[in-house]
Amino acid sequence: MAEEHYLELSENPVQFEHASSVNNVFFDEANKQVFAVRSGGATGVVVKGPDDKCSVAFRMDDKGEVKCIKFSIGNKILAVQRTLKSVDFINFIPDYPHTEFTQECKTKNANILGFCWTSWNETVFITDQGIEFYQVFPDKRSLKLLKSQSINVNWYQYCPETAVILLSTTVQGNFLQPFAFRNGTMTKMSKFEIELPVVPKPAKLTLSERDIAMATIYGQLYVMYLKHHSRTMNSPGAEVVLYHLS
Repeated sequence: MAEEHYLELSENPVQFEHASSVNNVFFDEANKQVFAVRSGGATGVVVKGPDDKCSVAFRMDDKGEVKCIKFSIGNKILAVQRTLKSVDFINFIPDYPHTEFTQECKTKNANILGFCWTSWNETVFITDQGIEFYQVFPDKRSLKLLKSQSINVNWYQYCPETAVILLSTTVQGNFLQPFAFRNGTMTKMSKFEIELPVVPKPAKLTLSERDIAMATIYGQLYVMYLKHHSRTMNSPGAEVVLYHLS
């Protein structure tokens, strides 16, 4: 009888150069790719995924420290964030101009926390003041703002399997606002509150990104909250609370 596993390590692990003063390492959760960026890309960028077909190597101009780097689905367009105000894009589509083009966030005085690709030509900027949903036109080397939403954001998480972005809002961070993306549309889902074991006074950011995860369980999307308790004889110290996103 064959052994059954809930979790096992791959026989072909992804190997990459370790992070150092000249090499930065990034992971893209959507494409499951590891980026090794040497000297801001000037001496090379090596991208490796779960199989050899995902491997890509190229060079970029060093235009400053890379904060985030991700390919769109299918490795068609590369997005690179170097500043808190804009994201740069490079076409990897054959016969398209390879010159970089830039999109600044539309919200005045906002800082970009990060970005997510929701399709091969649609991306979302998450700022500390909301989200901005764009369509990318690689042939025109430009972006079109499809929709935006103003909301104070502490941090965010993205579930690529369902294209749902979760935003942490309010001072304590425990009100979570999900947005769903599909076929060029952005849908605001129902906001919900994470019950904190202790409410701090004065109010401060209490719920952290490390306490929250999104997962698809039996085909349903859940937000998982790691709820900490004071260790006692009757308490293990923590429990996982599931919130179902319908």
